[in-house]
Amino acid sequence: MLRRRAQEEDSAVLIDMAFPKAQKGSSYGSTAHTSEAGNQQMGSPAKPLIDFVLVWEEDWKLGRHQDRVTQDKTDTPEIWRETFLENLRLAGLNIDQHNVQDEATTVHYILLSAPWSVLCYYAEDLHLKMPLQELPYQASNWSASLLQWLGIPNVMLEPVPDTPPEYYSCQFKASKLSRFLGNDNQDTFFTSTKRHQILFEILAKTPYGHEKKGLFGIDQLLTEGVFSAAFPLHDGPFSAVPESTEVSQRQVLFQYWARWGKWTKYQPLEHVRRYFGEKVALYFAWLGFYTGWLLPAAVVGTVVFLVGCFMVFSDIPTQELCHSSDNFDMCPLCPDCSFWLLSSACTLAQAGRLFDHGGTVFFSLFMALWAVLFLEYWKRQSATLAYRWGCSDYEGIEERPRPQFAATAPMTALNPVTQEEEPHFPEKLRVHRMLASSVVLLVMVAVVVMCLVSIILYRAIMAVLVSKSDNALLSAWASRIASLTGSVVNLVFILILSKIYVVLAQVLTRWEMHRTQTMYEDAFTLKVFIFQFVNFYSSPVYIAFFKGRFVGYPGNYHTLFGVRNEECAAGGCLIELAQELLVIMVGKQVINNVQEVLVPKLKGCWQKLCSRRRKLGVGAHPAPWEADYELLPCEGLFNEYLEMVLQFGFVTIFVAACPLAPLFALLNNWVEIRLDARKLVCEYRRPVAERAQDIGIWFPILEGLTHLAVISNAFLLAFSSDFLPRAFYRWTRARDLRGFLDFTLARAPPTFTAAHNRTCWYRAFRDDDGHYSQTYWTLLAIRLAFVIVFEHVVFSVGRVLDLLVPDIPESVEIKVKREYYLAKQALAENEALIGASEAKDDQPLSSEPSLGLPA
Repeated sequence: MLRRRAQEEDSAVLIDMAFPKAQKGSSYGSTAHTSEAGNQQMGSPAKPLIDFVLVWEEDWKLGRHQDRVTQDKTDTPEIWRETFLENLRLAGLNIDQHNVQDEATTVHYILLSAPWSVLCYYAEDLHLKMPLQELPYQASNWSASLLQWLGIPNVMLEPVPDTPPEYYSCQFKASKLSRFLGNDNQDTFFTSTKRHQILFEILAKTPYGHEKKGLFGIDQLLTEGVFSAAFPLHDGPFSAVPESTEVSQRQVLFQYWARWGKWTKYQPLEHVRRYFGEKVALYFAWLGFYTGWLLPAAVVGTVVFLVGCFMVFSDIPTQELCHSSDNFDMCPLCPDCSFWLLSSACTLAQAGRLFDHGGTVFFSLFMALWAVLFLEYWKRQSATLAYRWGCSDYEGIEERPRPQFAATAPMTALNPVTQEEEPHFPEKLRVHRMLASSVVLLVMVAVVVMCLVSIILYRAIMAVLVSKSDNALLSAWASRIASLTGSVVNLVFILILSKIYVVLAQVLTRWEMHRTQTMYEDAFTLKVFIFQFVNFYSSPVYIAFFKGRFVGYPGNYHTLFGVRNEECAAGGCLIELAQELLVIMVGKQVINNVQEVLVPKLKGCWQKLCSRRRKLGVGAHPAPWEADYELLPCEGLFNEYLEMVLQFGFVTIFVAACPLAPLFALLNNWVEIRLDARKLVCEYRRPVAERAQDIGIWFPILEGLTHLAVISNAFLLAFSSDFLPRAFYRWTRARDLRGFLDFTLARAPPTFTAAHNRTCWYRAFRDDDGHYSQTYWTLLAIRLAFVIVFEHVVFSVGRVLDLLVPDIPESVEIKVKREYYLAKQALAENEALIGASEAKDDQPLSSEPSLGLPA
């Protein structure tokens, strides 16, 4: 039932500023009594752990804070900050403040920690899973299991200290604290990542003004400049401290994961998950899995390329072209261009044979099946990791509404799963907003198409200008020079438009009002990917399927805005497509890697330079919160995912044109894993640990790319490659392909010959009058039949593989049933006794000692 919020009603779904009142003698997941909120007694540390840090700066040169003081005193940043901190105290948090001051500025550090009672309350409220029973550790690397079965030494395996154990777990219930492992130690019962999740939940929902105006949450305060930063602390320095014998989690990750020398070793994913959370760990698990699967693809692709290298010098049609001398006088490439000899394109034809031969067909089929198997086995791996990390039911049941959605939703409704009142936004209105966003997306796609048309015109005009050069070498390579420079200009357009649209997509996605963070991220990801797909792939698609198709013939050439349509070079369009892929794919990878290395370094140097003054007089060793404040804020994993998924598209969709694409992807990913790991461990502030069930909407995108790759490669082999014309000629004319070059050329029409008083040739299956010949129509039928057969075979085999490979391993299904049994046993036992005790007002819920919650 929908219920519109009353004007005077406060948004209770955000956060209760006081806990439910503790009844007399009640217990709430406690092992000791307390006298007041936030004070810890038995079993508690003398000095509470620092769970979160808030920072703001004060500039004394200006004689006031760096905040913008408004006319309404109740809305000033100072009042917002004081109200926010006071509400955090009411929520039960311990707050400590440290200041670092010099002549110009004062930096205020607010150190937050959560007492045991607060942790128990929110752990239950957030449905956090806690361990019930420890399991023996089992290696999750398929290659490790295979090498062990074969008895081959595994050089990639390296023992990592302090490996987190695997548990059966269930949702935390404070009344059942004694059933969970480690309940005797309040200091270690909640891991650091779970403490961070609880603190961030409180920070994200705590108001600092009228909630109806959206005045709540740390994100909004950071946007307004009320706070400079908000982050959990790293676990000490990443490098080993000489005088210390203990090794922190961060030091273990640096020593065994983030160092460049570890590129041949398995990633310690359990350690990554324990320190950074499931969302980060799933990204690195997927990236490592994808990189491992690229290895066989790179090996096969390299072999196919080497086969092409050997075939260049033994291919009869290529030899005929190179030794044709003056036999084939080719028609001009533009109205003002001169005639040219086909033999001058010998080098281009040889380069084309590197990628266009019989092995390409095999490799295209291999990569199509490779992509299907890769996704099937990743589903199994993802299901295994989601179970091991306690996130199997996260998105469907446990995920709560986004704080921004909760504050701005116009009404509430009953959640059919939890049976609780939740903020609600009308679905019809959301659909209208999504349609409006789609219109904006179409406009941006139109901008990309306009840029593509401009690149096409640029290449055509540049080819004409260079062909008129007096330099014979430049004139012969006019088409290739125009194509190469056009690829570079296209890459520049791509990078500029990408930056613009990402910002636009963020605004549109916030406006659409998605309920959960997963829904928000999926909508944002889909928008950006559709645009980036068109942005990155439009030029390769044009070269692969449109360039050279609508040229016409001598005397009747087709034009675009008065400029003659482009033709494929003598080596064919496949070599141009390979060049375009290498420029965009490799160029983008190089630029991204340089940015990922240099930009954090430059930003870090600037951050340290700005904070150097504050270190004077404070001591040689800054406090941990000061050291972490000098690091860069973590910007999430979206750009990393986008980069890898676009790379997956290049590796699969156009692999028929460039067998070396998997090799370049493999080399890049070996660098990417350690580069991303080093940024997280050494250069970024510690991100808030986020839970995730899988890699989100990226998996459906990968499935869509896989299906598109099958169709794309079928059309590439059928229409852009010489494979079918050669096969047809071998079956009908000569098995050794002698005379194939003459078979692919057509003579200029008599009208054109008479006008120029010269006979010339051009590449096409046409008769002397310029009409399509019977051979053209026969080949067209063969090509269409090949496309149908190719995609049906691949999709059928893929479907069979999908049925043969179960999505969830049998061992995981057994563990899920076992965990469900243990959870039911742990949480349902003695329910009758507890219900009876709850009926007695003056009796505690259990025989355990009580720890009263703050009122």
